[in-house]
Amino acid sequence: MQDIKVTIVQADLKWQDKTANITRFDELLDGLISDVVVLPEMFATGFSMDVEKNFSEMNGPEHDWMKKAAINLNTVICGSLIIKEGENYFNRFLWVTPDGQTEYYDKRHLFRMADENHSFVAGQSNKVVEYKGWKFALQVCYDLRFPVWSRNKNLAYDIVLYVANWPERRAHAWKSLLRARAIENLAYCVGVNRVGLDGNEISYSGDSVALDFLGQDLSALPAHIEKLESVTFNYKNLVEYREKFPAWKDADDFNITD
Repeated sequence: MQDIKVTIVQADLKWQDKTANITRFDELLDGLISDVVVLPEMFATGFSMDVEKNFSEMNGPEHDWMKKAAINLNTVICGSLIIKEGENYFNRFLWVTPDGQTEYYDKRHLFRMADENHSFVAGQSNKVVEYKGWKFALQVCYDLRFPVWSRNKNLAYDIVLYVANWPERRAHAWKSLLRARAIENLAYCVGVNRVGLDGNEISYSGDSVALDFLGQDLSALPAHIEKLESVTFNYKNLVEYREKFPAWKDADDFNITD
């Protein structure tokens, strides 16, 4: 199995300004060589509950931009958007491949402290996607606090991706929980968070990271700085550690029900 390069995009999102954000991502990604590019949660708008003003559609301009960027850069482009389907709105993590295919995950745990649960419909199922032989679990922000939901049963995935708008005042929890998810799931873990201020004057420090299966830093982006960083993940190291320390075989068996 070949190694895979994943690029973290720690961006300063412009509040509810799709045009400005997409233009900025074009600038940031220009000439990039990578296998997978990970954008933050609600990368086109910031973490907005004004869904009627800020929604996208599955075949709308924001999704089209992702498809074109994936083709032009020959890489997966992924991140979440406010997606409207029928009368419902979803915080949807889109995974767009260079061959024009899209898979998605709808955020399961809606952040009630910001009334996200009143504006959005929760997802009902987990999602693991495969690319170049690697298996990626897709998760969004508040999902990070619920380890049962991301439990890596029978090694279903190799890398778990968390895209987020995680406020600076809870940065310690963000950094601590990402390490826990890597360690307990015997998997690489990537957390991509935004920087800057949103329209509610909430500060985001970023603190985006890529961690190995021991919870150790492979990359740790500086706080409060807009930056891209690419990390290469080694499959051989992952497999060897899982064979040497097969804790997953002793995990509790369970099913999740509503």
